[in-house]
Amino acid sequence: MDCLPVSTVPEGPEWTYEIKLDGYRLEAVKTKGKVTVYSRRRNILDAKFGYITEALDKLPDETVLDGELVAVDEEGRSNFNLLQNFKSAQTKIHYYAFDVLVHRGTLLTERALDERRAILAKILPRNDHISLSVVGRSAGQMLTFVKEHGLEGIIAKRADSVYEPGKRSGLWSKYRINLGQEFVIGGYTGGNPFDALIVGFYRGKELMFAGRVRAGFVPAARREVFAKIKELKIPKCPFANLPEREPGRWGQGLTAEKMKSCIWVKPQVVVRIDFAEWTGADKLRHTKFVAMRDDKAPRRVVRET
Repeated sequence: MDCLPVSTVPEGPEWTYEIKLDGYRLEAVKTKGKVTVYSRRRNILDAKFGYITEALDKLPDETVLDGELVAVDEEGRSNFNLLQNFKSAQTKIHYYAFDVLVHRGTLLTERALDERRAILAKILPRNDHISLSVVGRSAGQMLTFVKEHGLEGIIAKRADSVYEPGKRSGLWSKYRINLGQEFVIGGYTGGNPFDALIVGFYRGKELMFAGRVRAGFVPAARREVFAKIKELKIPKCPFANLPEREPGRWGQGLTAEKMKSCIWVKPQVVVRIDFAEWTGADKLRHTKFVAMRDDKAPRRVVRET
């Protein structure tokens, strides 16, 4: 079940709130005595995070959990870059479970979230790697806490919501404090190995150009990204809203003339980008590369703020 990006936090007695965590969405399945963990793209991550499967070993058989795998930094905040370097951060990696979809073979997705949470609280093993997601009933208190601790934002969920796999109905919503989200790479400009990434988001079935990203790359990250995209070259621009007529106020627009120097790629690679603001024309200002996001499907990347 996906969260709908919102510009204001929904409030009322029917809503509950969780801290928005910056990690991998992870589904844990225990069947026939064995726990397997799956990414959002259905990749099995047991080899990477075997200590998480071991920590969940006491789950009842035929049970499925939903949650977020995070790396916690020295200040107690989830840190995606630290998670990507998991080999050196094993003791700081934690799985926060926030839902149970199946319990002892019984499907729970049509039951209310509050009821599912009560079941989860009874069955979830607690240890150095496993915790329940913290739930609050006050949007104001949760927002204050998030701002004071420099966290990403909050997730608002209706207490009576059923679980809707693959849907973004608004029964679950996400509100960001800072500006940053995932984008799809649709091309790049030259350099060694590239000068800037050309990124966008999906609006319906169309990939929309949002901006170019030059900052934030250390040499290793630049090589990692280029290794993912260099074999994806295509002759045609994948963005529905290019070319642009004008270069724009800050010169970030891609006119037909500028597009001649662009190299286009299949929109298959997702990256996390931080930025200062959106312009009125759905373009990004002051972009900075943060990390690769191989756990997210490109078609699920939409504008979030």
